Amino acid sequence: MSNWDKSSFIEHMRDNCSREIAKIGEAIIEFSEKHGSDISWGRGSEYGTMTFRCECDDGHLPLFHITSTGQLNLQINFMRSKEIPPMVIRDVVIKLESNFLRDYDEEGYPSDVFVQMDDLFHTQSQVDKFIKTMEGATYRLKQ
Repeated sequence: MSNWDKSSFIEHMRDNCSREIAKIGEAIIEFSEKHGSDISWGRGSEYGTMTFRCECDDGHLPLFHITSTGQLNLQINFMRSKEIPPMVIRDVVIKLESNFLRDYDEEGYPSDVFVQMDDLFHTQSQVDKFIKTMEGATYRLKQ
């Protein structure tokens, strides 16, 4: 059973993050509710997590996690371990690399880790591009 839900997650995020990061978190949650085939809320006692999953041939595939302390975990290596069409992963990686100016290749990003969202998002355009990237991946994985 989940200890967290949308309202407790957002409240905790507002209390523990800057106003800008809390707004980004709310935008990601809104996107997730609209486009995710499965959203789950964590069971932790110290902070909340939300996992965004989309429907694909293998069932519900997690694309990212966010925490109520303002962290984002992209599930790129997890997707690589599944039988996802390589062109879908390549498209996601290229878009994320250009958006965040980070390397997400297998050598530069060997494991999926939580990163502070204020290290990733500096403009609203970056938030919008991240959401569009996840929306595109979700659409392509449903095909």
